[in-house]
Amino acid sequence: MSRWHEICIRGRMFEGGKQNLFRMNKMQEKKIVIVDDDDSIRKTFFMILHDNYRVYLAKDPKEALHRFKKTNVDLIIADLKLPDISGLEMISRFRDAGYKGEAILISGHPDMIDMDELNRLSIGHFFVKPLDLNALNHSIEYLLNGKHSKENRV
Repeated sequence: MSRWHEICIRGRMFEGGKQNLFRMNKMQEKKIVIVDDDDSIRKTFFMILHDNYRVYLAKDPKEALHRFKKTNVDLIIADLKLPDISGLEMISRFRDAGYKGEAILISGHPDMIDMDELNRLSIGHFFVKPLDLNALNHSIEYLLNGKHSKENRV
């Protein structure tokens, strides 16, 4: 077995040669911003995603907009109910600043969702709390690594 068949990255074993190593490195280049005022949810997202992606956390929209408005981010995952402004309004402000990346909205209040607003802001994925982590992982994988994935992020 060649050295490329078993590669240990961050303590995890990956098999399949150079193609999987290349794919893993590409995944780790993807940047995700998690915006939620619940510390436990931010930490959960970080624990689930940090092995495969660069994960950044923000406790509110103000922090997210200040830190990441000019950053090349691939995905924003935001709670609908946030301090000061909603997750929808925050994503709208990112879009107004030129953000063309993907977005996922999560909420414990599905009755508050305006589907027209989701479509207007190009938010194709919405999850209700409590979250189905498998479905969420599949959604993230699809958005960031699917064939439709955009290469030119702002």
